[in-house]
Amino acid sequence: MNPRVLMTGGLAGGLGDSNRRPTAAPSRYAVAARWIPAALLPLAAALVTPALGQVPAPQAHPPLPPGLPPATLTAPPVPPAAMAPLDHPAANSLITVSAKLATGDAPIRSGLIWRIYRLGPDGAAPELVARADDATSHFELPPGTYMLHASYGFASAMRRVTLRNAPLDETLTVNAGALKVSGTIGDIAIPVSKLTFSVYLPVGNDAEGRLVVADAKPGDLIRLPEGAYHIVSTYGDSNAIMRSDLRVEAGKLTEATINHRAATVTLKLVNTAGGEAFAGTAFSVLTPGGDVIREAIGAFPSLVLAEGDYVLIARHDGQVYTREFKVDSGADRDIEIVAR
Repeated sequence: MNPRVLMTGGLAGGLGDSNRRPTAAPSRYAVAARWIPAALLPLAAALVTPALGQVPAPQAHPPLPPGLPPATLTAPPVPPAAMAPLDHPAANSLITVSAKLATGDAPIRSGLIWRIYRLGPDGAAPELVARADDATSHFELPPGTYMLHASYGFASAMRRVTLRNAPLDETLTVNAGALKVSGTIGDIAIPVSKLTFSVYLPVGNDAEGRLVVADAKPGDLIRLPEGAYHIVSTYGDSNAIMRSDLRVEAGKLTEATINHRAATVTLKLVNTAGGEAFAGTAFSVLTPGGDVIREAIGAFPSLVLAEGDYVLIARHDGQVYTREFKVDSGADRDIEIVAR
């Protein structure tokens, strides 16, 4: 015999007797009433009824005055999150740089160019961070390791420094001297416009091993490291070239005068001696061995030639004329070919 289960309440459509209709769940007051004795029921009813009557009905809010916007609820402000302290970079420090020559204590007062390089990790290329051309220069830089570089003409000096949170004063020593060159023909100074110099640093047995200065002019002050140099002086634009070896000493000015042995000649093709020159004549100046020294076109071109013997060839209207001539140092003159 299967037992029967009496369901007094539960979920609608729940487990139970399939032949019975589901019943509604009793109220809590009905459940409580089952366990109250019959004699006390009137008293319980009297207690419950007033309590139920004391529950107030919901009240409607009074209308807002005209023109007043409806109230809105806003969330209280959220305090900002605590910020991490900023990592402020260290303040810059002042570095003052100057230079002096190796032979004295007096500072160099002009001609200096300063470059400051920041040195990075090993293998990293130095970074140029500052440049100035005052003899005594001041820089404000962050702490770190730097290379100071002073250029004095073609001489220079370098020093590695570490800059901390304190001023720094550095004086570099430049082992340099100066060179000034001029040129003459006998006792007569060669015009500046017609003279140039080149300065070479000898390498081994090669006097012109390395070019240091090109196309310098008479009177130029050339700052060089102490040492021996080879000077090439060119008068004009042909073959009037002289060479000289000299030495530049630190802290001293070396003045050199180079004496050229050359002259200026003016080339002409004429009908008669002293006559008018033919325009559009092509001239060639050769050595006695046939090497071409200079070519020019015109009625009377001028050129500077070193003293010596030459051959002049003139071409005009399909005709060729030739003559030999000699150049004496300092004797400027006309060289004529008579067209015959």
